[in-house]
Amino acid sequence: MTPAGRADPFPLYTAAHELGPVSAFADGSFLVCGYAAADEVLRDPGFGLAEPVSPNSRQDALQLMNQSMLRANPPDHGRMRSLISKVFTPRRVADLRPAIEAAVNNLLDQLAQATSKGPADFMNQVAFPLPVTVICELLGVPPSDHRRFRPLAADLTEALEPSGNTSARADAAARQLAAYFAPLISDRRASPSNDLVGALVAARDADNGRLTDQELLANLILLLVAGFETTTNLLGNGLAILLDRPDLTTALRTEQIPIPAFIEEVLRYDSPVQAVTRQARADGLTVEGVPIPKGSDLILLIGAANRDPARYPDPDRFEPTRSDIKPLSFGSGPHICIGNKLARLEAAVAFQELLTRLPNMSAVPGRPPLRRDRLILRGFQTLPIQITQRP
Repeated sequence: MTPAGRADPFPLYTAAHELGPVSAFADGSFLVCGYAAADEVLRDPGFGLAEPVSPNSRQDALQLMNQSMLRANPPDHGRMRSLISKVFTPRRVADLRPAIEAAVNNLLDQLAQATSKGPADFMNQVAFPLPVTVICELLGVPPSDHRRFRPLAADLTEALEPSGNTSARADAAARQLAAYFAPLISDRRASPSNDLVGALVAARDADNGRLTDQELLANLILLLVAGFETTTNLLGNGLAILLDRPDLTTALRTEQIPIPAFIEEVLRYDSPVQAVTRQARADGLTVEGVPIPKGSDLILLIGAANRDPARYPDPDRFEPTRSDIKPLSFGSGPHICIGNKLARLEAAVAFQELLTRLPNMSAVPGRPPLRRDRLILRGFQTLPIQITQRP
C-alpha cells in the first residue's frame, strides 16, 4: 500500500506466492493470491460483499456506489443484475461496433495531427476519451455532453478504493452525475428511446418497480464509471507493453499473434483491476483447504492471481501465445463485470487501427510514462508517444 508498492506490485506478488495461495493475517482476515483460490472465492455463493458501513452523510460517492449492484449481495444483487442484463445484451454491445470504429478513427486522426507536431499523450488523446465516448453513446448521452464526463468519472473512481473515505472532489462528482442522470431518466420515461437508459427505464417500469429509481440511477452511473475506468487502463497498459516490445508490434501487424490473444495476455499480465474484497457469509467455508470462519474478510489480489506460477508457467513473462489464458481481471462468478465484452471489443478495435495507422509509434526518450497512484485500479495518467520517421 506504499507508493512504491502501488507503482510496481509484482515483486511483492512473487513473495506472496511463496507464502501459499491463502495466507492469514493476525487480525483474522485473509490474503488470497492463488489463481484457483481467488476463482473459488469469486464463484462460491458463501462469499459475498461486506455489508457497507453507513458513510458520513456527506460522502455522496460511497452512498451512490453502495446502492449499486457492485456492492450488493443476494437477493439484491441478482434482482438488479438480472434486470440490467435484459437490456445490456451481447447484441447491444455488438451493435456498437460501428460507433466504436468511428470514435477510434476520429481520435486517431487527432492523435496523428498532434504527433505530427511532436510528442503527444496517448492517455489524453485516446485512452481516456474513447471509453467515455462509447459508454455515452450506449447510454444515449448527447455528444455535446461527452467531454464533461471524463473528469467526473475519474474523480468518482476514488469510491472504489479501499480507504472507506472519499474526497470532496469524489463526492461532488457523485452529486453532479446524479443531477445529470436523474432528469435523463425522467426524460426517457416521458419520451421512450432505444438507448440503454431508455431501455432500462422501460424494463424497470414494466417489472413492477423491482428496481428503485435510486438503484437505477446508481447503476447507470456505475456503468459509466466502470466502463470508463477498466477500458482506459486496458488500453494504456497494453500500449505500454507494445512500446517496450517492438517484436510484438510486428507480430500483431503481420497477424502472427491474434489481437484478441494479445488483449487477454494484457489483462493477465497487467490487470486493470488489481484487487477486490470479499467476506465469508456462511459457516464451514474453506479455500484451498484453509478454513475461513464466518465473518472473515478476504483480500483477493487479482493481479497476483493472474501471475500465479501454479496456473501460468513463467508468469512474469508477457507471452500472448500461451494456451488457455483466462485472466480474472473482470472477476468471475455472479459478480463478473457486466461490461467485459464491451471493454474487449473497444480494445480490439483500438489496437487494430492503432497498429495499422501509426506503424512508427515509439516511446519518448526522457519522458517516462506516469502511473496513477491507485491501489485497486492500475493504469497510467500519462503515456507519451512519438512518431518516428523511417530512414
